[in-house]
Amino acid sequence: MHNISISTPALLFPAISLIMLAYTNRFLALASVVRNLKDKYQHQDAGPTVLAQLENLRHRLKLIRQMQLLGVMSFILAMISMYLIYINTLMAAEIVFALSLLLFICSLILSLIEIFKSTRALELEMSEIEPKK
Repeated sequence: MHNISISTPALLFPAISLIMLAYTNRFLALASVVRNLKDKYQHQDAGPTVLAQLENLRHRLKLIRQMQLLGVMSFILAMISMYLIYINTLMAAEIVFALSLLLFICSLILSLIEIFKSTRALELEMSEIEPKK
């Protein structure tokens, strides 16, 4: 038995808060890119590069939504874990805290995948302006 204290789940609060802020910034940046892309191509035919960009953006938006969901669920489970410690239900508190950590890890893994996707989006953008060989 590990007997965690009420301050153990509280250690996640700053980390989760910061990562949620980063996720929100990613979302806002992505929303700006989508709006700019829409304005840029509203009256033109969308070529293969634009269609590839849109597909990439759609997938990245889904990833960000899932990252945020997992982050929020991790935060909620950490708070529930603190409550379970408070009412002296330590075994349940440890299980809920472990789930909170797992959700936070999953959120970070999705974040890494989204970073790779954003790199792909930049490659698409650069391919559009590079001289044809």
